[in-house]
Amino acid sequence: MTDSGVNKGRRRFLVGATSVVGAAGAVGVAVPFVASWQPSARARAAGAPVKADISKLEPGQRMTVEWRGRPVWILNRTPEMIERTEAIGAERLADPESRKPQQPAYIEGDMRSIRPEIGVLIGICTHLGCSPLFKPEPGSVDVSDWPGGFFCPCHGSRFDLAGRVFVNVPAPLNLEVPPYRFESDDVIVVGEDKETA
Repeated sequence: MTDSGVNKGRRRFLVGATSVVGAAGAVGVAVPFVASWQPSARARAAGAPVKADISKLEPGQRMTVEWRGRPVWILNRTPEMIERTEAIGAERLADPESRKPQQPAYIEGDMRSIRPEIGVLIGICTHLGCSPLFKPEPGSVDVSDWPGGFFCPCHGSRFDLAGRVFVNVPAPLNLEVPPYRFESDDVIVVGEDKETA
């Protein structure tokens, strides 16, 4: 048998075109398959961990991510904010030592965080579920000796920059600290304990 009647250019073209179409089909099948590995919206709402990049979070600023359908505030506290918060007298706070646990066991100290400068709080008032306003500057709320923190305008509950509730306000508990860990200096994983990671 001879090759005299075969067009080799056409054969190469058909082999190449078939390969390209086959590769495109493989990609078309792989993309939804790989996407199916991502947690669904329902799974995220049920508690799948959420990563937050804090590399661009400036000192004194706050960002919000969503975890389990709730706002989670990540706050980059300045040294002045930390100093003001630590200077609040225990008599002004309803639960200064966080004895009614609203945080994982590894969260300790006045700042209620793994690193004092980075606060992680669920942004829901413990009174009736409103979302308090971020009022970090002293005097930014019309109450005497306001050191900066979170103010709920619905019913007047107030929290310091560590989420500790002041006395004589409707909210009964400190703001909740969710389980979280640092994956790196700039990435926080909300919804995963540092012990179990």
